[in-house]
Amino acid sequence: MNSPFFNLEYNLISYYSETFRISNPPNQVKMKKLIITILFYVFTGTLYAQNDYGIERPKPNEYELDISCGRMAKIFRNQSKEIAFGIRKDNKNNLFFQFNNNEWFQSLFKNPKDGIAVDVVTKDQFDCSFDVLPDEIRGEVIKPVFKNYLLEKVEKVQEGFYQVLVGELPSKYYHKEVEYNIMMINNGYLCRYQTTYNLQSFNYQLLDMGLYLDSITYNQDFQQLDDINQVGKKYKTLSFEIPFSKNKTSFSANDIKPLYDSLRITDFNIKQINIKAYSSVEGTAKANRILQERRGQSIIKALQSFQKPTIKTVVSTSENWVEFLNDIDGTEFEYLKDLSKAEIKNVLMKEESARLEEYLEKHRKALITLYLDKVDRFTEFSENQLIKKFNEAIVSDNLREAHRIQNTLFDRMKSQTVDPDLLFQMEIPKQQKYLDFFNANSLFRYQLNEGNILTSYYDLEELNKLLPNNKKILYNLVALKLKMNHAFRSLPNKTELLKRINSLRDFEIKESLVQRMLVNYHIQLAEENMKKGRYTEKDASVEFILDAYKDISLSDLDYLSLAQFLTYYYDRETAIELIQEKVTKINVNKKLLFYYLNLTLIDNSRTEDPDYRTIMLNAINIDEKRFCKIFNSSEKGGVTFQLLQDAYLRDTYCENCLN
Repeated sequence: MNSPFFNLEYNLISYYSETFRISNPPNQVKMKKLIITILFYVFTGTLYAQNDYGIERPKPNEYELDISCGRMAKIFRNQSKEIAFGIRKDNKNNLFFQFNNNEWFQSLFKNPKDGIAVDVVTKDQFDCSFDVLPDEIRGEVIKPVFKNYLLEKVEKVQEGFYQVLVGELPSKYYHKEVEYNIMMINNGYLCRYQTTYNLQSFNYQLLDMGLYLDSITYNQDFQQLDDINQVGKKYKTLSFEIPFSKNKTSFSANDIKPLYDSLRITDFNIKQINIKAYSSVEGTAKANRILQERRGQSIIKALQSFQKPTIKTVVSTSENWVEFLNDIDGTEFEYLKDLSKAEIKNVLMKEESARLEEYLEKHRKALITLYLDKVDRFTEFSENQLIKKFNEAIVSDNLREAHRIQNTLFDRMKSQTVDPDLLFQMEIPKQQKYLDFFNANSLFRYQLNEGNILTSYYDLEELNKLLPNNKKILYNLVALKLKMNHAFRSLPNKTELLKRINSLRDFEIKESLVQRMLVNYHIQLAEENMKKGRYTEKDASVEFILDAYKDISLSDLDYLSLAQFLTYYYDRETAIELIQEKVTKINVNKKLLFYYLNLTLIDNSRTEDPDYRTIMLNAINIDEKRFCKIFNSSEKGGVTFQLLQDAYLRDTYCENCLN
């Protein structure tokens, strides 16, 4: 079924809230999208629609509302959260009301004038040249259908899913971007008007515990530049900031000297440079763009001089509105935050630029990230020759050379030029001094394919029997056990697991690493207690997590994992508070930033805050296309264009997404 709502593969679920609050969804292993339906009661005013078909509105008082809509309101208020419904258009432009619980559907319609109508809303109505529509019925209402027809015409689509034809899309909308709002009618009164928001949902992950190789190597250290897991690759990143003077594209030698010094002594090649070049906000957008691009190119030219292999470069440019708006907050210039970009530029051009220079000078810079690959000294050797050289290095006790060869083999296996079974041709004695080779081989097989987690775990258990009490093996066993529990959504032998985590302190494992594992343990314990209805115990685990994470150094992706967990198992507001400060930074992780928007953009109390505009501008700087796509219809991959009903979202969209 081609529908923004019903998608059996993704197991969509809808939540409803009479107060515009979003219910916390349970964790769904296969969930990829979450359709959230926001409703409001229409009490006063006239229909915006061209024809209301005699549908009445209840009077705006509690007694009349209860008389007119009480029965239907009670059904929706008490319905199971697993009940899902929505509107689907087929290839003949028929509109179907689809749902997944026939008993619930039948209970909705008791009176002859109980029914459903579809309101067809077009994106054209939200054109930036128009005034914002009144918050009433927004489009053209299709002729309602009522009880007798609805109950008679229900048909089963497949097991557990039903539909009933509720109208036909008028031909004038065939080539327009449209959405379908649902009007629920109780005894002739409009009692619910619902807009579906296609918000993305995520499965939470554990905090990144890493795995012990030579030292702790975190999952994010294995990330390729395209976000695909890179396994066994010996590479690192360097990040730094280069300031620029006003209208200048060259930089001071002193600003880049520490980087030069580190590159001169390293045995890494620069694989890729990511440059985010920023200009201050005064001046024309065109002139600023030229400055940004020239600054990026000057850095690339300087770094390319260090090596012959061509460096892949990714350069993004933007005006630094985020830090500008952050820096003027609470100052005499705070009034500028209420102006449009064009208005701010006009003020700066006329009078304020010099007075604001103490802020603006900090905004002209480039943020640089270098991705460095370990130099491969064995490019001329085939894999069979490498195996031979590895075995010779082991025999001659040249362990440093053996490690280098092992890493080269890992690189080639990851690039799929070498069969991973080649690992079994390595002739490694089962002795303590060779443990690191066995450990790396086992972990490599897991990181190459996470489906090998059980095999890798059992391999490490055998190593632990042969060579007990090695801290690397013990740490990796616990880390893999936690990962297995998360994958299978189970927590067997939890008392024993907790004991194993705490015992790592006896082997001089850093306390911060133990705390990460304890947080992950309590994430899983909270999930188990939630399933079994032990809410007090679940909340106790959440409180442990909220207390413990403050003492751990977390990456943005760790914060994302915690926020997703809290959204599922605690409350959305705590998740928002957790990441609120992060999303105002220009170097915030894109996934974290857009997850924050996902949690907040349908909350009018937040979008009207001037600081929310700063967050949206940050998202635009990082990925303008993705931000603007939010305001497409769900059928075009957006949340809904009806977000443009919100004047604050609309202003930012119209200012930035129409170029």
